[in-house]
Order: sequence, then structure tokens, then C-alpha cells
Amino acid sequence: MDWQTPEDSFPTDFITDAQLRALIGRPPISGAWRDGDPVGSRKFLPIGDFVTEAGDTLPGARIAYEIFGELTPARDNAILVFHALTGDSHLAGPAGPGHPTDGWWAEIVGPGKALDTDRYCVIAPNVLGGCQGSTGPASLDPSGREWGGRFPYLTIRDQVNAAARFVDELGIARFRAVIGGSVGGMHALEWQLSHPDRADRLAVIAAPPVTTADQIGLNLVQLEAIRSDPAFRGGNYYDAPDGVGPHHGLATARRLALLNYRSNTELDERFGRAWQSAVSPLGGGGRFAVESYLDFHGNKFTRRFDAGSYVALVQAMNSHDVGRGRGGVAAALQRLELPTLVLGIPSDRLFTIDGQDLIAEHAPGSLDGDRATRIDSPFGHDAFLIEFALVGAQLERLLAA
Repeated sequence: MDWQTPEDSFPTDFITDAQLRALIGRPPISGAWRDGDPVGSRKFLPIGDFVTEAGDTLPGARIAYEIFGELTPARDNAILVFHALTGDSHLAGPAGPGHPTDGWWAEIVGPGKALDTDRYCVIAPNVLGGCQGSTGPASLDPSGREWGGRFPYLTIRDQVNAAARFVDELGIARFRAVIGGSVGGMHALEWQLSHPDRADRLAVIAAPPVTTADQIGLNLVQLEAIRSDPAFRGGNYYDAPDGVGPHHGLATARRLALLNYRSNTELDERFGRAWQSAVSPLGGGGRFAVESYLDFHGNKFTRRFDAGSYVALVQAMNSHDVGRGRGGVAAALQRLELPTLVLGIPSDRLFTIDGQDLIAEHAPGSLDGDRATRIDSPFGHDAFLIEFALVGAQLERLLAA
């Protein structure tokens, strides 16, 4: 479900002093990209006034995005990639001004890679409600004030409709493939069902056809961790000084999420009951290594993300149901007649493999029939952000179909 930095993604067992020093100093009130910050590689495209499914209006909405590769004159070589929950448009490229971390799929996107930018033009928007340049809670409304708690409720379908408006503005009628992992896979599914004539191929990676009660329950705990932080102030905290924002609530939500992104066996093998230092955690005030890991990455997250955006995006994830208004899940999935890669991870305890199997069972275009293609990995849900060779091979297979 989540976009990770390299040190999040690879198995280092203990937090180093250098990593801890990176957290010295007050965190910003929000880790969102804000107007006036370095632009980096992102571009911006206005999509006009946007009306949500619930009937609310976002005036003058915009989408931030990045492009990797060149469009042909016929505009017929484009691939659309949707990011995970806390991801953004920075698929590839180094960290630097405007981009706090390296690209999250740099091993997949680039010259000669699975999404070969010598052949394809890969387009990655930051979804509506995100915090890396697209209109979201940290963005300014027409009066010059942050939307904050007034930001409207969004659904996955709202975000896909905003992406379609964005694509129209780019002048792209059809994609070689539409690809998404985790929450991005929800967007990819919804894209094809809402806009069935605009893609040749589809990849749904580690994503379900509907957000289940179990997943909504896990999301509730994360949402309440943020909402119950006194510094959240109903989402209207942007006028507070740095260091006093809803950092504790956001970091706690992140800790819980990280536990679901990895498998229990991987965490046990990686950390066991090891201590972070020589000081015992059994009454001595020390820390288990896994506690230190979760604390570090929870606190680090507050420096690159926004609490209000996290709430908006998790609520959108809860809305996901491809069968809503389409005669049920099975009937909706039966419309997926184009070549479709349904990729699942057996060790995933967030979006379990049965969800991907359900998609494959009912999608006529599934590459491997009624059973999802599997990635054998101990890394759980995050395998799609770690097992680049395995994921890349399957994407190459899809593009050759």
C-alpha cells in the first residue's frame, strides 16, 4: 500500500546513529509540498473546478505530475502509473530540492528497464487529495487559506475522474497500459471500469476489488490516531509553528501501517527479540529493535507527508468498491476483457491474495486465467516495492501480450 524510501524497503536490522541524526530539529508543520517550495521534476496542470461524487466543488483544482520518456507525435506510446497511498509522481530520479527521496520505482522505470522510457512515455500523476503538488488539504483555497478540515470527502472514483480530466488536458486519448500498485491498483481498476476505451492493457498489483471490513477497521485505528492528536485541530493546524503539528498522531498511524506492509515472518526473522542497544527493554528503559525501527520510520514520515492528506486518502481508500452501481463485484470485473495482469503476493497480510484471485477469476482478460499471478517473497505487501526483478518481468510480459 505504501511508497517507501530505500532504507524503509531493504532489511537493515538496526537504526543507525546517522539515521537518528536525520531527525534532529523540529519537524515542519506539514511535510506537504507547498507553493514556493522547489519544484523539482514535477509539472502542474490545472483541471478547472472539480465536482465530487458527493456534490462538493473544488474550485481551480490542479494535478502535479512527472513524465519519463517522450510522447510520440501521435501520442500513442503513453503508460499511466498510479502511485500507492503515500506515494507521489516521483517514480524515478534522485532526491534533491523538491523531492525528499529517490524515485520509488527507479528500478522499473527508465531506459532499457521494464517500463522502457526509450520506447514509452510514462506519466505519473499525484492523485487529487495528495500532498505533493496536487490539490489537497494543505493546498490554498481561492481566498489564500489552506483547505484543512474543509477539504471535501473524496472517493477513488473522484480521484480517477480527476486523473481523466488531467489526461484530457494532456491530449492523450489512450494508453498502452494503465498500471497501479496497492491503492494505485484500486485506481487502475477503477480507471478501466470508468473509462473502458482508454487503455490497451491493465496491471493491478497487490490491490483488492473492494476494501473489506477488516481493512476498513485497520484504517479506522490509523484515522483515529491522527484525529485524536490535540494538535490536529480538526484538520486546521497549518497556522501552527513548526514542531507543534499533529506529528504524534501521524507517526502512530504510520507505525500501524508499516506492520501491515510487511509479513509477520519477515519481521520475526529480521528483528526477533533483539534489543536496539545494550540497555535491556525489560524494565531497564531500553528498546526492542522492532520498536526502534517503527519509531524511527514513523517520525521520519512526518517530515515528508501531511496529516490532513493522509486522512483524505485513507477515507478514499475506504470508498473502494468496483461493484458499487455496477451490479456487484463479479459483474463489474467481467468487463475487464483487455489483457490484464493481476499480481498478488501470498505473504501480503494487508490486501490478501484472495482479493487478487477474485479479480482474476472474473476478469476475462486475466493473463493467468482464474488465478492471480504470484510473487514469491517474504516481504509481504511491500514486495511490489522491493522485488523489482520479479515485478519488472511481469510488466514486460504484459506489455508483450
